[in-house]
Amino acid sequence: MKAIVMQRYGGPDELRLGEHPDPKVAPGEVLVRVKAAGVNPVDWKIGAGYLDAVMEVRFPLIPGWDISGVVEAVGLDVDEFAVGDEVIGYIRKDQVELGAYAELVAANVRLLAHKPAALDWPQAAGLPLAGLTAHQSLRRVQVGKDDTVLVHAAAGGVGSLATQLAVAAGARVLGTASERNHDFLRELGAEPVTYGDGLAARVRELAPGGVDAALDFVGGDAVEVSRELVRDASRIASITDPQVAESGGQYVWVRPSVADLTELGRLADEGALTVPVETTLPLAEAAEAWRQSQSGRTRGKLVLTVG
Repeated sequence: MKAIVMQRYGGPDELRLGEHPDPKVAPGEVLVRVKAAGVNPVDWKIGAGYLDAVMEVRFPLIPGWDISGVVEAVGLDVDEFAVGDEVIGYIRKDQVELGAYAELVAANVRLLAHKPAALDWPQAAGLPLAGLTAHQSLRRVQVGKDDTVLVHAAAGGVGSLATQLAVAAGARVLGTASERNHDFLRELGAEPVTYGDGLAARVRELAPGGVDAALDFVGGDAVEVSRELVRDASRIASITDPQVAESGGQYVWVRPSVADLTELGRLADEGALTVPVETTLPLAEAAEAWRQSQSGRTRGKLVLTVG
């Protein structure tokens, strides 16, 4: 099979398209012919070695954790899926080695769900990691009807999905973004707020009493600003700052969940959730996708088309 492979830690220039052995299909797994693979910041952070202290990474490395595709074969003792089924998955394994940037992926059934019919292949590939992160972050801070929630980086891959999920739950969403993305946030149901110096004051112009919850999807001073605005520190969640827990907040590292992924698919099919895809690139241009992701200016998702 063709795959993007890294031989050692490094940046986009270490990515090479080449031939790689087809994956074996263990009991409880299915073989998926990949149609599209989502690109996430964690991909290039792993590639750069930033997570070496906490994750077992093996080379040669095929990056990526998000897929959409078609089941090509099933392993022993699998009755959840059949050949020809269209699936999506957050295929994070115990060892980081055989990932999504490939024509074929073997994945355990506990990492997969049926593809939402309402999403095309690139949209479906952009849903798993970002959607699960958004969904689990909202759950951790118990966002619900009539809450006012501040979403930092609301136009990004995770933030754009969290915004929609919070709106679907009946919350009022204030979303930070550059001015060029304000109309985009309004389309998602959020009230846009320009990020940067003076953010807390701008939020208080819209919500004088502060907000009920805040979600940090960007880092920087997002947690610090959130502490000024959220009445209960336990309702601040961050995916970038583990130290948020020291002041009572919630650090969120997304976990695979068939139930959560199925719920996201249901919302997509009901029209309550879409996946904004800014750019699709062919598998061979994975390095360019990483460069765009590293710029931090992507609206919605970046996706590689494979099959």
